[in-house]
Amino acid sequence: MIYSSLFKWGAGLLTASLLAAAVGCSSDATTSDVGGKSASDAPAAGSQAESAEAAAADSGGPDTEETQPGGSVSYTDYMGHTVDIPAHPQRIIYYGETLGDLLELGVAPVGTATEYLAGRIFSGEVPDIQDVGTPPDPEKSLTLAPDLIITANPDEKEFATLSKVAPVILFDTFAPLEERMQELGVILNKRGEAKQWLAQYEASAAKMWDNLRAQGVGADETAAVFTFYPGNRLFVMANSGLPQALYQKGGFTAPPAIRTILDEGTGFVEISPEVLDEYAADRIFILNAVADEAQESTEALLKTDIWKKLPAVQAGHVYRIDILKATSDAYTLEWLLDELPRMLEAGK
Repeated sequence: MIYSSLFKWGAGLLTASLLAAAVGCSSDATTSDVGGKSASDAPAAGSQAESAEAAAADSGGPDTEETQPGGSVSYTDYMGHTVDIPAHPQRIIYYGETLGDLLELGVAPVGTATEYLAGRIFSGEVPDIQDVGTPPDPEKSLTLAPDLIITANPDEKEFATLSKVAPVILFDTFAPLEERMQELGVILNKRGEAKQWLAQYEASAAKMWDNLRAQGVGADETAAVFTFYPGNRLFVMANSGLPQALYQKGGFTAPPAIRTILDEGTGFVEISPEVLDEYAADRIFILNAVADEAQESTEALLKTDIWKKLPAVQAGHVYRIDILKATSDAYTLEWLLDELPRMLEAGK
């Protein structure tokens, strides 16, 4: 089953569902700065970040289209909603799988769906964050006194309900890293921080790939990422999760079958083990699920002749990583700049 018919947001939400399946009160906390950490493409044309940046450059004002009275600005999200939001939001509820993007810009939300924090690389960075439930509970959200709600869920009914609590922005968490960070720079009035972070990340990533090439990783090597979902469902990953770290500039190449999925803008597709060789690559990465059923499916596949005959398997170029440590948020992608070389070295 191929999910090419899904909208980008649909695939993004399905990513969250994969993670959730893999894993089987009021607060006076405010949005705060988050301590940085050391670590060893281009956005879509016509993006809101580009247009807002141009407007800001022309006017000398904030990174938004139009300043409104009371310190608010007019913002149009990717689904077409135009909303007045704070020029400098301080109490943010973030409902989506890429919370690590905000942390890298020095922003800690006051609320989220905390079930998605378990096992994440960045979970320790937000010890005081409050749970707003899944789906977000408007009454619980109201107790946090948010001045902005950012959500990945495009459901219009939920949008209308949450809009009674605070201004709501629908955010495309499935967009490429650079596009997401630039857009958050606009929303959070941190355009400079976003630009600086992206430059630092690009430089660090280029250095990592140069080092890997020097250690023998071929410039034309391919890579593929697979994971199981409960129900014995095998997925090949494309625009979602770990591939964003692997298929970046200077990195691994996607095999033709996966390149087709990438070009369609799809996060992943479900495949049959019988066609696994069509997606085979020089290096294979397995995302370890947490759900027992999915783990059992993974181990069963590894015992089959179909798996054992793959060139990467015979060459010993198979690597495993927990699915919750292989997401595509900025915090995790930065962590992977150190983790990926360790994985490849351990697999030698």
